[in-house]
Amino acid sequence: MKLRPKKSLGQNFLIDKNTIKKIIQLNKIKNLNIIEIGPGTGNLTEEIIKNNPKSLLLIEKDFQLCEILKKKIQGKNNIKIVNSDVLKINFDKIIKKDTIIFGNLPYNISTQILLKLIKINIWPPEYLKLILMFQKEVAERILAKHDTTEYGRLSIVSNWRLKIIDHFNVSKNCFYPKPKVSSSVVTFEPKVDNSYKIKDIKNLEKVTQIFFSNRRKMINKSFNKLFGNNKRIQKTINLNLTNRPSNLKPEDFYKMTEFYEKGLST
Repeated sequence: MKLRPKKSLGQNFLIDKNTIKKIIQLNKIKNLNIIEIGPGTGNLTEEIIKNNPKSLLLIEKDFQLCEILKKKIQGKNNIKIVNSDVLKINFDKIIKKDTIIFGNLPYNISTQILLKLIKINIWPPEYLKLILMFQKEVAERILAKHDTTEYGRLSIVSNWRLKIIDHFNVSKNCFYPKPKVSSSVVTFEPKVDNSYKIKDIKNLEKVTQIFFSNRRKMINKSFNKLFGNNKRIQKTINLNLTNRPSNLKPEDFYKMTEFYEKGLST
């Protein structure tokens, strides 16, 4: 029976061998714990196995694909398949020390998966690196710098906890079925010493949401909504209230979130 990719699950299987090898080469695998999100038909999985990981955990939502994967890993005791929605997985419980996480992420939930991995309770986390593939447009938003149209909440929140590196683009011809857009492979490494002591990432999300809900307008109204025209905070952060949200550096939002949290505790 021919396998029919499910559009509802955002299935586009990576089939290009050269691209798979380039992804594998981004980090050593031997004797490390590996998690693969959305292994699909197991093309990347097979290359991971060849590199002798200490353990391999495959998270796949599609039961039919899990059955295909089971046949590919027969006799390998260090490999486990979890038939589950990745967004329902408690990563705090399953990530072992010295873990690398790979993922050709479904386009429709890729940012949700990334944010879930950023919001892990224990920080720094047990994972050493995330090696993830996104729709190119989403990768550009993650990597965006201030003063650009792509810059926004996603890049600010991601950069708070992670060191992000853009590696290479992947043509749509490398997938089956062929998507309408190209992809990008991006790696993320946890920042161990973060100078911004934000207590709850939800507060950073709230601060950025308030500012970027009016991204084309000057920031004065958003600032006053949060801080009531507090001149001391404005001066400390050195904010120009005639700027737009995209003109502010990520560090400006981190500092504002710190002040916002201090206000909550008083």
